[in-house]
Amino acid sequence: MKLSREIKTGIIVVAGIAAFIFGLSYLKSSPLFDNNKTFYAVYDNVGGLQPGTQVSINGYNVGNVTSIKFKDGSGKLLVTLSVSNEFQFSENSIAELFDTGIIGGKGVQIVPVFDTASMAKSGDTLQSKIKPGITELVQQKLTPLQMKVEGAVSNADSLLMNFNEILDDPTKKELKATIVSLNELVQAFKGSADKMNILLENNKMQLDSSLKNVSHITSNFSKLSDSLVNADLGSTLAEFQGTVSKLNGILAKIEQGEGSLGKLHKDDALYDNLAAASRELDLLLQDFRLNPKRYVNVSVFGKKQKDYTLPENDPAEQKENQ
Repeated sequence: MKLSREIKTGIIVVAGIAAFIFGLSYLKSSPLFDNNKTFYAVYDNVGGLQPGTQVSINGYNVGNVTSIKFKDGSGKLLVTLSVSNEFQFSENSIAELFDTGIIGGKGVQIVPVFDTASMAKSGDTLQSKIKPGITELVQQKLTPLQMKVEGAVSNADSLLMNFNEILDDPTKKELKATIVSLNELVQAFKGSADKMNILLENNKMQLDSSLKNVSHITSNFSKLSDSLVNADLGSTLAEFQGTVSKLNGILAKIEQGEGSLGKLHKDDALYDNLAAASRELDLLLQDFRLNPKRYVNVSVFGKKQKDYTLPENDPAEQKENQ
């Protein structure tokens, strides 16, 4: 069967229209014959989001953005999403707008929620959220820092103004004089340090000898301490403490008048008797030395014993008379 030119022209036109429709749907990334679900999300600002942008779940591409238009007179934007049916999630899931790169570009990802709510179905409007990008986060961090820097600059400016007010001409002169005096003081310290270095250099041998002597003394002291440790100084001190305690007890008894020494210490009559007895014994010994015949009279061959007569100026009588 031979086709006429008109039929051929009609077939070509129909094929061209079909190709145009398929091409347009391809460019918009919205296939005509698919079984996807359509969801909506409302944003205040889409940040340059374009139709045909991929929609992902956990980084996996599950659809694309089919259209973006104003919702109403409020200026909010209604974004239409075409999502594959292969993954089910709750109607409380979130359609999050995020930056796809550092330079720019926006993407949409669905943050799935699995709860007791009903599963999302085609035509539902999902909750929307805008994830801050790197630029926005940096701006949020830098804004407080910028305010602090501006405040610091302002405070520095005020400080400089106050400092300039303080540094009038008399104050500047006094400050210069103080700096000159400080320089002179530093020079004086430097001269003293130089003299000290010369003194140390001249007496280096004496200092070395003194240090050696100190080291020798330290060594001897260390040996002495070792000797004291080996001599059981603790036991000796304990015995000495016991002896002192006993001596304190004896002195306490003497103070209280106990014992012979105590009575001698407390009893004045006993002391006087002992003193008198000592004096009489002294007189007796002296009289025995001066007048032995008064106490010893030896008779040889039966000679008659002579009576003893007191000599003149008898010391015993003199002391008794005293």
